[in-house]
Amino acid sequence: MWEWVLDRILGACLTEGCVEVIYPSGKRGRYGASGSPVVVKVSSDTALRRIALNPDLALGEAYMDGTLTIENDDLEGLLKVAILNTRGRFPFWWWRAVQGTSMALRWLEQHAPLHKAKQNVAHHYDLSGELYDLFLDEDRQYSCAYFPTGQETLEDAQIAKKHHIAAKLRLEPGMRVLDIGCGWGGMALTLARDYGCHVVGITLSEEQHKLANQRVHAAGLEDRVDIRLQDYRNIDEKFDRIVSVGMFEHVGVPQYRTYFRKVHDLLKPDGVALIHTIGRSAPPSPTSRWITKYIFPGGYIPSLSEVAASIEKEELWMTDVEILRLHYAETLRHWYDRFMAHEAKVNEIYDPRFVRMWRYYLKACETTFRYGYQAVFQIQITRELDSVPVTRDYIYDGRRMLEREGAEIHRAAE
Repeated sequence: MWEWVLDRILGACLTEGCVEVIYPSGKRGRYGASGSPVVVKVSSDTALRRIALNPDLALGEAYMDGTLTIENDDLEGLLKVAILNTRGRFPFWWWRAVQGTSMALRWLEQHAPLHKAKQNVAHHYDLSGELYDLFLDEDRQYSCAYFPTGQETLEDAQIAKKHHIAAKLRLEPGMRVLDIGCGWGGMALTLARDYGCHVVGITLSEEQHKLANQRVHAAGLEDRVDIRLQDYRNIDEKFDRIVSVGMFEHVGVPQYRTYFRKVHDLLKPDGVALIHTIGRSAPPSPTSRWITKYIFPGGYIPSLSEVAASIEKEELWMTDVEILRLHYAETLRHWYDRFMAHEAKVNEIYDPRFVRMWRYYLKACETTFRYGYQAVFQIQITRELDSVPVTRDYIYDGRRMLEREGAEIHRAAE
């Protein structure tokens, strides 16, 4: 029965690309346009049923479990076809029902009191530090890099990202900066070392907190960088600047007003904040069930309309919004290539199922940024209308100055 059902689904859905499916019975079906097909073998009737009912969740699970295999392991080819043929479209009533249920339950699932927020962070960020060393850049920047020419190495693109953000913050030596979701401390170290700022970095990850403090000590910057194991809701100080890179995805829709009210209250009247987050260039929609189950529990990718509505209600100005489109696809391609180069080592740390899970995660995210409706939003926020210049020239002037004279110009506070 489920072979028949999936055959009808694929026949109705696939109009771009070509897929050939080998069913458990040995029957073959070819779907989509002409051309070289991505050949997929499904070895379990249970996997067939689950893919037909909820492909967003079940496709990844079948790949993880080995009940779905791809000729030449062409995961990118399969995911590209899947995204191109389903983005924004749910042609079957049961798919629409799954999406509708997910949207209806998102407020409950994303409700994140302090203990739950910490658990969600630990699920992903407290994995083996050795794992992250294998695929991230030397500074452990675990967010979208910035490729001005497209020819940068991952290391150079991550450095460019930090300085691009710093230019938008209009930093001056001696300023107090809050880094919400500071990760392993790379941004905090850069702002203290290269710009002469005093940085408070906060994280809910035990592992990130430990390593970030080790890095601060090794850099001799204890007098300028304070890394805390703390939730943003428990901060009660004033800052000249606030930066948050790759953390807003974990806030959850029910907390958006709380988050931006906190940004308002923590900023000095003439302060500037920069929020860097993955976003959806489409109307609100539930985040992939596979991603929230296995990778980022409690995570959510917001539409710009959702973010803007919360900012507007908290007496804040959006003074600049930049949409980084293919930058994250390129970042993920670098991560994926590095991960695969160390596949054997990851297998030693964890197991083959974990390797397949992370391979699916990295490649699914890359293809979604490349062919779907995801991008990165950099949203500059102020309390006062005139806290930043009225044109964007200062952003690029600042970066050019760095390239010309080097970061030493920002070390006047030393």
